[in-house]
Amino acid sequence: MTKSSPSVVWFRNDLRLSDNPALLAAVAKGPVIPLFILDDETAGRPRGAASRWWLDKSLRSLGRDLAAAGAPLALRRGGAREVLNQVIEETRAGAILWNRLYDGPTVERDRDIEVGLAHRGLECRSFNAGLLNEPWDIKTGAGGPYKVFTPYWRAARAAAEGCAPNPDVKTIPPSSRGARSEDIDGCGLHPDQPDWSGGFGDWNPGEAGARNRLNSFLDDTAKDYAEHRDRPDRAGTSRLSPHLHFGEIGPRQVWAAAQSAAARGDVSERQVEAFLRELGWREFNHHLLFHFPHLASEPLDQRFKAFPWRTERSGLEAWRRGKTGFPIVDAGMRELWTTGWMHNRVRMIAASFLVKDLLIDWREGEAWFWDTLVDADPANNAANWQWVAGSGADAAPFFRVFNPVLQGEKFDPQGGYVRRWVPELANVPNALIHQPWRAEADLLGAQPGAIYPGPIVDHTLARHRALAAYETSK
Repeated sequence: MTKSSPSVVWFRNDLRLSDNPALLAAVAKGPVIPLFILDDETAGRPRGAASRWWLDKSLRSLGRDLAAAGAPLALRRGGAREVLNQVIEETRAGAILWNRLYDGPTVERDRDIEVGLAHRGLECRSFNAGLLNEPWDIKTGAGGPYKVFTPYWRAARAAAEGCAPNPDVKTIPPSSRGARSEDIDGCGLHPDQPDWSGGFGDWNPGEAGARNRLNSFLDDTAKDYAEHRDRPDRAGTSRLSPHLHFGEIGPRQVWAAAQSAAARGDVSERQVEAFLRELGWREFNHHLLFHFPHLASEPLDQRFKAFPWRTERSGLEAWRRGKTGFPIVDAGMRELWTTGWMHNRVRMIAASFLVKDLLIDWREGEAWFWDTLVDADPANNAANWQWVAGSGADAAPFFRVFNPVLQGEKFDPQGGYVRRWVPELANVPNALIHQPWRAEADLLGAQPGAIYPGPIVDHTLARHRALAAYETSK
């Protein structure tokens, strides 16, 4: 390696120029070759369809930002090890830098790549760009991983206090020997035949979109966050989750901006703490994924290995299509299919319905969310599904079965959310909007069940069935 040898910055889920420690370190060394590898071969679980839609837009945004800063993005497809070796040969790079990911297959792959490149005499360095704290840094008194959120967050929050984002990168020295790049249009990321993404228009993937989303949240929504975050009929959440997953903004940037808003008096301390706690839940999920790499495929609570899940497919299909007959569940599933996102409270209600009312394995729901969510994340998706199922860390007990009618009445009391996503019920009054089977025919425009399905299960009977199954598995 010579002083003028370029450094490859291997972008992954860190698609930004600001607060990017790998990019910052490479720029300090000299010429830089930004590289993204679309690796569907060795990176573990392939991305779902909605995530691929987002990645397409985010990579285009990153490419424009990198070109403006002075160094074009090279996009390649294939196994990461092979592509990196090809790029090194093409560019005579002397160093490879990247920001870490924490799912088991990627950790193992990256370790093998690092060992192989080091044996060839190349410099390999990795950094933390995606978390406030490294998963191995937060330990219980006994030295192991946390499995309960509250003590975890107490320790993690104290460790993160005072954390600050890295400086922005404004200018990137390019390499005189650039890497060949493939055309993103040929990568098959955007859906085709058919293009089902027509409802995704409210999203703005990319670093600029992430900054705008955060600023908009802190300027407005954050002021009532604690009171409104559970209301799907209101714009009460940050909607930063896909931006954080793809690394278009980092948690340190979010942390610092929220703390600054509180210090200025723009947002109260109470609201900021409620928001930072949700950022902490994301950290906790990544902590779990690192220490329990089979989080998406195996229950943490081993008793659930023997749980008598039902394999009846018609209920699963009704749930996927938003035709269960329970309006709050169906509204959420239709919002997901149309926009690639679902309100967090409704995610819990819909997940509880699948797992407990229908007794369908939580892994079926996790797989559907993985394919349809723009913010599908290996840590958050798996940990949250296990939380609802009662099989995970700090899980809701299995006997906590959400009543979809009562949940709808509590969190969507005027039915605005339901009417938006289940327009068949537009004329049903508030008092009946979450149990339309009680409405008269003239309110529904037809006999009950004709234009909107009746409930596919009796919730009371389903709850008793679920509790009996749980007792059997114990």
